[in-house]
Amino acid sequence: MDKFTTLSGIAAPLPMVNVDTDAIIPKQYLKTVKRTGLKVGLFHELRTDKDGKVTGDFILDQPAWENAEILVAGENFGCGSSREHAPWALLDFGIRCIIAPSFADIFFNNCFKNGVLPIVLPQEIVDELMDDAQKGANARLSIDLEAQEITRPDGQKISFDVDPFRKHCLLNGLDDIGLTMQKDAAIADYETRRKQEAPWAV
Repeated sequence: MDKFTTLSGIAAPLPMVNVDTDAIIPKQYLKTVKRTGLKVGLFHELRTDKDGKVTGDFILDQPAWENAEILVAGENFGCGSSREHAPWALLDFGIRCIIAPSFADIFFNNCFKNGVLPIVLPQEIVDELMDDAQKGANARLSIDLEAQEITRPDGQKISFDVDPFRKHCLLNGLDDIGLTMQKDAAIADYETRRKQEAPWAV
């Protein structure tokens, strides 16, 4: 998993509430277990017409936001089924941070496990950041995870909370496998000892 330390990028506004994981990545894209190539299905229903052709009307298909790395969204983002493909698709597109008043729990947890930073802020602050995001490439947001601060285009700083353990994992690029591998020496010692103590069991 890539580390998340600081990020300065274009923010895309998505002023929609209850955006579920099926809207983020529809079921027809769930056949793969690869984390790449999913950006083509990101927000598929919102980006395409009835024939499956991209219309260009959706925010992430417009020139000012096509390189967005931050998404400013409405409340209860990521509700619905627990598909981990949702953060995979966002990450494959290039989205590293999502700011919203609230998130669905499973999606929220899956973001941290895949290198995406979800930030919860009060609605009135999200509204202000949504206004910034409307300016597209002319207004960049900067996020400093270590300092737990968002810097707006006008220089104003906004503090955000994050769980210390999840912060540690993002700063160091540690997913569940990475965390386990930190105990590699202890695991090897146990396996060696187990072979000696109970050779019939291995």
